[in-house]
Amino acid sequence: MENCSAPEVSINAPRLTIREGGNLTFECQVTGVPVPSIRWRTEQLQSNWTLQRGIWGSTLELVLHLWNVSSGDNLHNLTCEAENRAGPGEAMVQLNIEFPVRILFLREAEPQHHWCFPFAVDGNPAPTIRWLYNDTPLKETMYTYTQLIPDSDDGSVQHGCLFLNKPTHMNNGRYTLIVENKLGWDRATANGKFMDNPFDPLDPEGVIPGELRTLETTPATNQSIGDVTEKLESRLFGVSVAVGLAVFACTFLLIMVLVINKCGQHSKFGIHRSSVLGTEDDLAVSLRFMNFGASPPSSDEGTLDSGISSFVENPQYFCGIIKDKDMCVQHIKRQDIMLKWELGEGAFGKVYLAECANLCPDTDKMLVAIKTLKDANESTRQDFQREAELLTVLQHEHIVRFYGVCTDGEPLAMVFEYMRHGDLNRFLRAHGPDARILDEVKLPSAGQLTLQQMLQIAAQIASGMVYLASLHFVHRDLATRNCLVGEGLVVKIGDFGMSRDIYSTDYYRVGGRTMLPIRWMPPESIMYRKFTTESDIWSFGVVLWEIFTYGKQPWYQLSNSEAIECITQGRELERPRTCPKEVHLLMQGCWHREPQQRLIIKDIYSRLVALVKNPPVYLDILE
Repeated sequence: MENCSAPEVSINAPRLTIREGGNLTFECQVTGVPVPSIRWRTEQLQSNWTLQRGIWGSTLELVLHLWNVSSGDNLHNLTCEAENRAGPGEAMVQLNIEFPVRILFLREAEPQHHWCFPFAVDGNPAPTIRWLYNDTPLKETMYTYTQLIPDSDDGSVQHGCLFLNKPTHMNNGRYTLIVENKLGWDRATANGKFMDNPFDPLDPEGVIPGELRTLETTPATNQSIGDVTEKLESRLFGVSVAVGLAVFACTFLLIMVLVINKCGQHSKFGIHRSSVLGTEDDLAVSLRFMNFGASPPSSDEGTLDSGISSFVENPQYFCGIIKDKDMCVQHIKRQDIMLKWELGEGAFGKVYLAECANLCPDTDKMLVAIKTLKDANESTRQDFQREAELLTVLQHEHIVRFYGVCTDGEPLAMVFEYMRHGDLNRFLRAHGPDARILDEVKLPSAGQLTLQQMLQIAAQIASGMVYLASLHFVHRDLATRNCLVGEGLVVKIGDFGMSRDIYSTDYYRVGGRTMLPIRWMPPESIMYRKFTTESDIWSFGVVLWEIFTYGKQPWYQLSNSEAIECITQGRELERPRTCPKEVHLLMQGCWHREPQQRLIIKDIYSRLVALVKNPPVYLDILE
């Protein structure tokens, strides 16, 4: 087309920024041949507006007047369009309307990837955001942080979350959002309830001293501050006198115990010095090792010796007399324990990951596993103390370390070292050929376990069993689910009473409450309930089989009753496909029907150590 030109569009805007409620003027100027049509796109405008047309020579002008502008138009793209037969043209400006910040919503915490307090705020200029926790400034960290979610469709509205990474009862409370810009500010509060305080329901933050808590929960009276202070002083004096008398009494009793022991009589705890560790059968019944209280004892399992029943407590320890010497269980103060998150739950209580202060002289804080005891009556308290005293005896590099107890308040708790990679059975599955099928999460830079690594795992468990056997301790439930894995492929015996819930299919319920790990038990334990160090040897052979099958369940193709029939009839588990002949011979040495013919754990350990140093060559086929 001759003498034609597409529209050229420009916008003259004396000012683009104005406060809410003000007025703005925009001049849209257009040239083009033939004369173009012209319009402002006003469909989405929330502000009031009028149009005024004009012409200046060959230039068309369409003026848009905005009055009493609305904050809803902030960041709105204002467009002027023109068109003729030669084509279209347009120009655009963005409105910048300033207004005080306001909180559109702040909701209660929701469990998402982490716990999240969702919020939305609107304001121009963009506001600053800060938080208060129980009316004090909240310091944001890698575990507690604000994250905004960009959304271009919402104009100046900012959506976001205050994220909390696995909060516990220590994080319960009021969370106040405060936003501010140069034109104003706003605030809103939401409550966060992430976990009940497992130590004291009257103290949701876990930080109120006992004396103050007593005063806070006492009905208000007309007492003056001086009266309260006087009562506190009198109470402190009374406590001091009581502590002094208690120390004197404990010292007197200890002297009496030593005198009686020298005379060859029973101690005040009801245990004779010469048999303080008990007989093998007695400990088989009473210990149940680290899995204390994993399932309620049945009538035929026996109970813990009630002789050790009285707490001899001071601010740091309660003590008994074991193996010709005083044995003290360390007492850990509740205020030194800060729970992080729940690891699981057993039949007798929950297990938490926690941070513990003042536990070791060379470490300020360290991660620990806390096992709590719910519903503690007098009987379970006695069991709790006996278990703590027995666990304190066990000090070995391949036994999960027991640090002590927390008894000031409910629930009672035991403190163990934290093994980062969890139980060995799951670790084996995650590092085996079927990890993808099982949807197990592998550790960074870790693939399938090698033969030498599997031998190292077996040797470490054997080392721990040598130690237990030297003390005549009978485990009764040795399995990979009851071993834990730490950094550097360190493996230790011990669990926290959760395995019978997580691995319920590994246990066979007999009668009403008794749960038996029959797939790991020898014939004499299944048929006669006889547990000895030799029955632990049988179980160790099954543990070897588990290791070299990457965590498969023994007799997985059979039901419990079929597995019992196979074991009692003398059938053996088949040799695992990747198992060297030398290791299979060890398994078979553990599975003799006659207990006295089974290998002893010291010899098993020595042979495994030798295999670790010189791993055998094997083919991935059965001979």
